[in-house]
Amino acid sequence: MEKDRFYTVRGYQIHSQERKHLTSAMEDYIEMIYRESLKNPYIRVNLLSELLNVKAPSTTKMLQRLKELGFVEYEKYGVIGLTEKGKEMGKFLLDRHSTVEEFLKNLGVKEGLLEQTELIEHNISIETLEKMRKFNRFLEENPEIKEKYQKNNP
Repeated sequence: MEKDRFYTVRGYQIHSQERKHLTSAMEDYIEMIYRESLKNPYIRVNLLSELLNVKAPSTTKMLQRLKELGFVEYEKYGVIGLTEKGKEMGKFLLDRHSTVEEFLKNLGVKEGLLEQTELIEHNISIETLEKMRKFNRFLEENPEIKEKYQKNNP
């Protein structure tokens, strides 16, 4: 893909997919398992399926793929755990989600916040993510600027 040419959203997604081996769905599973691991020592297929609003057989198939890639420890009908690789990825994915969500909140987005966060987080570059993180930090360190923006953009 050439740098300065326009493509459809799907075209950009395909190009992005060529650069990484995890799909958006895989990322969602790892992120959710990681989120849950911060509250409970383990998670089971039924709960994970419920949290992601998918059917249990789909969750089982995904867990098998994630196990093959070395992100999860899972035996059929057993508990699900993240490997060290999975924990590192989960931490990154949750941080990415939180950064995008905070950025959108700083812009004043309220309606559809979760949906917008999900759509953006899977298609954002590391460079853009880092700039969002720095911008969020800048607003946190300069609350008067954030207040001024919020007053002008209710």
